[in-house]
Amino acid sequence: MIASSIAEQKVALIRKDFPVLEREVHNSVPLIYFDSAATSQKPQSVIDSMNEYYRLYNANIHRGVHTLAEEATAKYEEARARIAAFIGSPKASELVFTRNTTESINLVAQTWGRANLQSGDLVILTEMEHHSNLVPWQILAAEKGFRLEFIPVTDEGLLDLDVYHQLLQQNPKLVAFTQFSNVLGTINPAQEMIQAAHAAGALVLIDGAQSAPHIPVSVVNLGADFFTFSAHKMLGPTGIGGLWAKEELLKAMPPFLGGGDMIKRVYLRSFTANDIPHKFEAGTPAIAEAIGFGAAIDYLNSVGMQTVESLEREITAYAYERMRQIKGLTILGPAAEKRGGVISFTLENIHPHDVAQILDSEGIAVRAGHHCAMPLHDRFHIPATTRASFYLYNTTSEVDHLVKAIEKVKQVFGE
Repeated sequence: MIASSIAEQKVALIRKDFPVLEREVHNSVPLIYFDSAATSQKPQSVIDSMNEYYRLYNANIHRGVHTLAEEATAKYEEARARIAAFIGSPKASELVFTRNTTESINLVAQTWGRANLQSGDLVILTEMEHHSNLVPWQILAAEKGFRLEFIPVTDEGLLDLDVYHQLLQQNPKLVAFTQFSNVLGTINPAQEMIQAAHAAGALVLIDGAQSAPHIPVSVVNLGADFFTFSAHKMLGPTGIGGLWAKEELLKAMPPFLGGGDMIKRVYLRSFTANDIPHKFEAGTPAIAEAIGFGAAIDYLNSVGMQTVESLEREITAYAYERMRQIKGLTILGPAAEKRGGVISFTLENIHPHDVAQILDSEGIAVRAGHHCAMPLHDRFHIPATTRASFYLYNTTSEVDHLVKAIEKVKQVFGE
């Protein structure tokens, strides 16, 4: 009880930093936001940092020598350094700014993949992947002729590692998988899987869209070769994300897009690419968003990622126990101790979209659908689920409201 009380006090202080959490919807119904796996809310400090850029030193970067341009460039690169340090990168130059995790994975596929994968090669993925870590490899495989094989998901919602080790015996070139499932909440044993892949001679790409916001991450400790993530899921703005990769890989990879700032010298018939990471950042970037991303990192660091993880584990365990007692409700994925702050569920005889709509009328924002993971839903023979996802600003009392609202859904449908 003491630990829970302390956690509640921390969350109460955190909530004061998020203006949207004061909002009411549907005729004065207080907002309960359980959709952070789709996008997180933003603290006032992130909003202020982006407003400050536009108010005080709006200018393009890496080009001008006037005061505003130099200030903007410095803030942009300072943000890169803080974000790189947050994921444990030894060098800021190993972090490339992209629009999001999706673009980061596509960048790897269209540069490293196009240059290194060919007919007969093997790429290993998993059945729990987001479409962003399926479709880019499917597109390239159709063109280049390499094979895709998949680590199955067990009934419990875990990866079948016995099959994984069997696939590794086929000498894959790349293993790409999510560290944290956006549907099942499963936190995969990434370090163990990376070590096994490297022993088999494969490189590893980690989809960290869900892990970077919620658990401490060190790309060095993981041993990953590529790590991808998005700002908007970790208290930052939309439209910016990151690709981290080992320096030697980035240097060897060809440019992704052509244009300004990704070049050192251009001739009429040829060009010389810029140094990393700028080689992959063509054109005017999302400057305000990068600065906002840096402010989001500052906020997470001020709370502490160990604290973020602890708060989420506590509320997830509480929600899991409350929800599993609801008659007719089935939770996908593993037990609470094996998952992060995501609970996807079905209600017997009630479509997830109907569930989400009624919950919305109660002020509760959840996600309904296949969550950009259609093959995973096919694996469980269901078209869709309702997903409640938690973050550092959610409370157990909000979970209590969710449980009551789900019971109301059942009443509406006569269940």
